[in-house]
Amino acid sequence: MGNVPSAVKHCLSYQQLLREHLWIGDTVAGALDPAQEPSQLSGLPEYVKIVEVGPRDGLQNEKVIVPTDIKIEFINQLSQTGLSVIEVTSFVSSRWVPQVSKRLYGMGCYEISLGDTIGVGTPGSMKKLLESVMKELPPGALAVHCHDTYGQALANILTALQMGINVVDSAVSGLGGCPYAKGASGNVATEDLIYMLNGLGLNTGVNLHKVMEAGDYICKAVNKTTNSKVARASFSV
Repeated sequence: MGNVPSAVKHCLSYQQLLREHLWIGDTVAGALDPAQEPSQLSGLPEYVKIVEVGPRDGLQNEKVIVPTDIKIEFINQLSQTGLSVIEVTSFVSSRWVPQVSKRLYGMGCYEISLGDTIGVGTPGSMKKLLESVMKELPPGALAVHCHDTYGQALANILTALQMGINVVDSAVSGLGGCPYAKGASGNVATEDLIYMLNGLGLNTGVNLHKVMEAGDYICKAVNKTTNSKVARASFSV
């Protein structure tokens, strides 16, 4: 790079790093090739299904009514990202979660999502909860839904993945909140979740760049700033 200042060199390197992690190129569905970057931690699933809850859980907490045409375009954009599940349109005491989960499973529910909708959980409490629930149900029947009020969502999700969970709820741009808890922030941002999973070499089949574009669209439509750290870092470069 010749006489290019070191600060500029670092900036250029950072831009290249982002391109590699965002898979802006022709990589199919934006997924990382596990053969190129194997999983760094043991006990993780090869594939993680991301359930996008932005259009439902994310927008239901907005004070302004989002026009139907905006919602439709938002959903259409998300449908082009490779996300296999998009929700488009409860609270229980923790000590009742295993019993309720078992009841739902016995009624024929094939998947039960355990939600920390006020975002107060930690990896320790996540581990204890899953250990308790897994005494009644197999990990293949469970999903996790983590809000990021205390900044623990990604750590909690990683703990769940290490315990055999491979279905995770998230919301683009970290949309959402909890009507039962004042000050509770939104869901874990889909962008941040994908970035972490890509870095672990786990397959999601989701194009991170397209997810960020959908997040940028809806944030502009509802006049708010994204809660995704990945999106903020990427769009500021």
